[in-house]
Amino acid sequence: MDGEAHAGALDTGKTIAVLGTGPDRVYPAGHRDLARRIAGQGALVSEFAPGQGPLARNFSRRNRIIAGLSLGTLVTEAALRSGSLITARQAGDQGREVCAVPGSIRDPLARGCHALIRDGAVLVEEAVEVLAVLAPQLRGHLAALRSAPSACGGSSDPPPDGVAAAVGLNSDYR
Repeated sequence: MDGEAHAGALDTGKTIAVLGTGPDRVYPAGHRDLARRIAGQGALVSEFAPGQGPLARNFSRRNRIIAGLSLGTLVTEAALRSGSLITARQAGDQGREVCAVPGSIRDPLARGCHALIRDGAVLVEEAVEVLAVLAPQLRGHLAALRSAPSACGGSSDPPPDGVAAAVGLNSDYR
């Protein structure tokens, strides 16, 4: 699912993939072509040394970076022990917004979302609700983009189309 999210983002713009491996390793290996597309049209980010393979402990470290790059985290389903909950908790610790979609009380993949909501995450059911939660941060970032000189020549060009809709997609690249 993570790969599909990145592929969809590349179809309409750019994406950032945060790796749980060294920058020269693609995990899973079947995502090599996707990694090349991301490198050409976005960014691959890793805090691990070249040659570092996929270790379970690396992925919670990677999730910390994902949370830091995102304006907010939306959890649509999560078991009580999942990487999504690690990312959501790290996002909250970093002062980021955390939203969760509730599910059936009988669904084990809804229990993580329910726990987040009990702990203060914003209950959301529609995309417009997520945008409303993130609106203050989006306004602040857009204002900063409009007033900052560009890296290429000092002008303050308006942000490119689609920036207003970029709400910090939190999708893991694995």
